[in-house]
Amino acid sequence: MLEGQDGLTWPRWQRIAAAAEDLGFAGLYRSDHYTNATPPDKESLELWVSLTWLAGHTKRLEFGPLVSPVSFRHPTLTARMAAAVDDLSGGRLTLGLGAGWQAREHNNYGWQLLDVGPRFARFEEGLEVVTRLLNSDTPVGFDGAYYHLHDAILLPRPARPGGPPILIGGNGPKRTLPLVVRYATEWNGVFLSPADYAERNRQLDEMLIAAGRAPESVRRSLMAGCVFGRDAAEVEAKAARRGTTPDKLRAGGKVAVGDGAEIADQLAAWAAAGVQRIMLQWLDLDDLDGLAALAAAVL
Repeated sequence: MLEGQDGLTWPRWQRIAAAAEDLGFAGLYRSDHYTNATPPDKESLELWVSLTWLAGHTKRLEFGPLVSPVSFRHPTLTARMAAAVDDLSGGRLTLGLGAGWQAREHNNYGWQLLDVGPRFARFEEGLEVVTRLLNSDTPVGFDGAYYHLHDAILLPRPARPGGPPILIGGNGPKRTLPLVVRYATEWNGVFLSPADYAERNRQLDEMLIAAGRAPESVRRSLMAGCVFGRDAAEVEAKAARRGTTPDKLRAGGKVAVGDGAEIADQLAAWAAAGVQRIMLQWLDLDDLDGLAALAAAVL
C-alpha cells in the first residue's frame, strides 16, 4: 500500500507496479489525496489516472484505492470510472470508498469536508448512488440531501455483474461498520492491533447476522504500517528515520516491524484475529531492493 500523496510520480509508480507483479505480491493499493495533512507538499499522482495505467500495464495484480473519498468526487463519476477501469483490467479492481477526513487538502483545494455527522450522511448517499448505478440494468432515480439522480444509467454495463466489489475502510462501530453491512463486500480496518481487530471483527459478524447477511459475505482486510529490514540494524535505522525505535513501534501492535521472520509472526497474529489479507504501507517509494527482500523473506 502506497501513500500516493507522498512523492508518487510516474517513474516510481511504474517501477513499483512492475516489481509488485514480478515479486508475487497479491495486490497493489494506494491512497487518494491531493496532498499530505502537514507540509511540505510533495508530488501526488492522481488516483484514477494511475489506476487506469495500472489496469492496462499489469496482468495479475489486484488493485484499488484505500480509499477514494466521496468528498471530492461526485459518486456518479466514481462509479463510471471504477466500472471502466475494472473492465479494462479484466476484473481486478476493488473499489475502496471513504467519507474523507483530511482537512488541509479540502481547504487548500476548495472542497467541503463537512462536520462528522453530515460527512457520513453524504458518504451514505454516495454509497447508495454508486451501488444503484453499478447494479441496475435500468435507469434509476435518487433524491437525497446531497445527490440527485433522474433516469440515470451506467452504460456500458459493467462486465462483472454489480461491477467491482466495494470496500469500506475505517474502524468505527457506530458509523463505519453499519455502512459495511449495508453496502460493502469487504471491510478494511486501519492500523488495528490483533486484539482490537478481533473485537471489531466480532462486532461486524453480529451486525451482519442481525441484518440477515452471512458473515462470510464480507471479506476482512487490514491496512497496517510496515518497517522491514534485512537485519536488526536496518530495522533500527528505518525506525530512527521516523523518529522512533522498533520497540516503540511494536508496542502498539499496529505496525509490522522487524526482519522477515518477525513480520511473518505478526502477520500470523493478525490472521488469527480474522484478517484475510493485509495491505502493508510501504513509505520508501524508491526502496525496490527492500521490497524484493520483503517478498523473498515473507511471501
